[in-house]
Amino acid sequence: MNVLIDRPIRSLALRHREKHASEQKLVNEITELIPETRAVMIGPVRQEILSGIAQTSQFERIRKHLAAFDDLVINTEDFEGAAQRFNLCRKKGIQGSHTDLLLCALAEQNDASIFTTDDDSNAMLSTSRYRYISPDSAIRN
Repeated sequence: MNVLIDRPIRSLALRHREKHASEQKLVNEITELIPETRAVMIGPVRQEILSGIAQTSQFERIRKHLAAFDDLVINTEDFEGAAQRFNLCRKKGIQGSHTDLLLCALAEQNDASIFTTDDDSNAMLSTSRYRYISPDSAIRN
């Protein structure tokens, strides 16, 4: 099963500062997915990661790192699915970003899981059949 890696996890993996044990565990988990080609990227998450990087050298370093990952193709049905999830979540009082809702739609359309530390994503994922992978759960199936 493919795993869509959300921005908080990718950002954590790209940071150079020393990581706490719990953070290192997350980085180790994503690192295990990469050679298996199960870690999946989407363009909007790539954009979120690269946005706001002030130093050109750091931007280029991270851009080159992310270039190793192909983007999952996003089509009209995926955007429509994200809009449906937005409407469903709104009825339930759940807020989410457009990128998070698109990740949810893509997970369902591609029978994938989402690996994130974002609690808002967990609430959005509770509205459908796909799986949220929390930092405390195993990502192996």
